[in-house]
Amino acid sequence: MGEVWSRARASKAYAHLSDYSFDSFQLLPTTDKDEIKKNPWDFIIDDGSGAVKYYETTGTSGLVTPTPRTADDIIWNTVSVARAWLDLLRDDDRVAVLLPSDIVPVADLIAGVCEYRRITHTRNYPFTTGVSDWDRLIRLWEVYRPTVLFGAPGLALQLMRLLQHRGIFTDVAAHIRAIMLLGEVSTPALRDRLGSWWGAEVFDASYGSTETGTLAAACDHDRQHLMTATNYFELSDGNQVSPLESTDSGILVTTPLNLFARPLLRLDTGDEVTVHRDCSCGNLAPSITVHGRSSDAVTIAGNPLTIRSVEDVVYGATAATGYLIEIDSEGQRARILLERGYNTNRLNEDEQIADLQNRSEFALGFRWHQSIFVNSLPVITKSGGSQKSWKRSNIRVLEAL
Repeated sequence: MGEVWSRARASKAYAHLSDYSFDSFQLLPTTDKDEIKKNPWDFIIDDGSGAVKYYETTGTSGLVTPTPRTADDIIWNTVSVARAWLDLLRDDDRVAVLLPSDIVPVADLIAGVCEYRRITHTRNYPFTTGVSDWDRLIRLWEVYRPTVLFGAPGLALQLMRLLQHRGIFTDVAAHIRAIMLLGEVSTPALRDRLGSWWGAEVFDASYGSTETGTLAAACDHDRQHLMTATNYFELSDGNQVSPLESTDSGILVTTPLNLFARPLLRLDTGDEVTVHRDCSCGNLAPSITVHGRSSDAVTIAGNPLTIRSVEDVVYGATAATGYLIEIDSEGQRARILLERGYNTNRLNEDEQIADLQNRSEFALGFRWHQSIFVNSLPVITKSGGSQKSWKRSNIRVLEAL
């Protein structure tokens, strides 16, 4: 910890710190992500060592945050994730990465893990029309036949519908043994649905950010284990910060041990998490459920909705391949549009809607004003990773309902 402290003192943001002691560390206020976004270069060390890669992230705020990475940043993160995924990726896998990698690091991370493990992989860019769009990707897959897909949850749904529409989903899915989800929150209900549709194991692959690198990674029991060897974790209740061992829930606070271009001390991630210590996979590090930011919640009739609470209900009760929430301007009434699967039987849709309403009343605190199945929804409700924001793409505010 002392080395991280010394590294951080070389930046403008932490230049005021005195010599390290653990008591001083515990008295240090948390670092707010909004402060990093507001004054990003104050946290970046300019000592002439030089970065080898440059990324930017916008997250949910829309503010661009520059994120240079040194070779040490990249190597430490890549090797730690490669070890964490040791049981999830096989030496003979053929990996397809369907995530943007131009100015966000996660696709580069996956490629780095595969290179470290010497696993065949290809990076696909399905949204670069005319260069490497869906047509080019499908032709490539006819030869490559990937066995593992890395992509955002919405992207896996969009890809499935496209392949079904072209009549080749069964042939493509026959080769896929695992789907690794990244870039958005995914729920067990959605992973179960995707697994049954694709005939594959589906994992919530990792959790982290462009600012911090990877903070947790999946095990073969589909739990995300905190990477305690590369981060010092604490939990905050909004006022007091406590050691990870002393509580089971709160806002995750992290001090990454292997950040060199931008060392961070006691970063308040803003993400509310629940900590678990009962995974039987053999990894002794605690696992977490990430609930997201409370600021990302949408209120309907006085009840806060988060992406996790909504998707647990939607994908637990229905076979929908997407959804769109429409809310009146006063936030008192809401309608949910459910996208029916391609060419699916509609006979039990009333039963699914009844189950949705019952689960919503129990889990969300209200019943939808209307619940309707539709043939298709705008692609933006599914297009994944860097291309969507839950509030912007899955929620629409109307003047009245």
